[in-house]
Amino acid sequence: MTKASNTERAKRINTAFTFLKKFDSIAEAAENLSAQYGISKRQAYRYLKEAESAGKKISVPDHKIAFTVKLSQNLTLELRQYAQLKGQALSEVVTQALEAFLYKGRRSGEGKGRESKN
Repeated sequence: MTKASNTERAKRINTAFTFLKKFDSIAEAAENLSAQYGISKRQAYRYLKEAESAGKKISVPDHKIAFTVKLSQNLTLELRQYAQLKGQALSEVVTQALEAFLYKGRRSGEGKGRESKN
């Protein structure tokens, strides 16, 4: 059996959270979760436990795609060193940096679909 993606995992936890409220017993919720996703009851109980622990629905991450960019050799080296130092994947570091860059302007009135007034 293959491991669920982060997106699929989040969806299953959210369904588990809904089932905890919908059904009278955890056993009934596990049975329905197992049937809906074609997973074992044991795995369904794990999702139910995570949903119960979260206490609310969790955010479903965006689907990720790969794309290529060209960066200087020095910048690439610094990024790799930083990622290793922080114990993060390179894609996590780049994602955080790009989000900080892109969303910083939105607080000051710039953002998606808005053109700069010069």
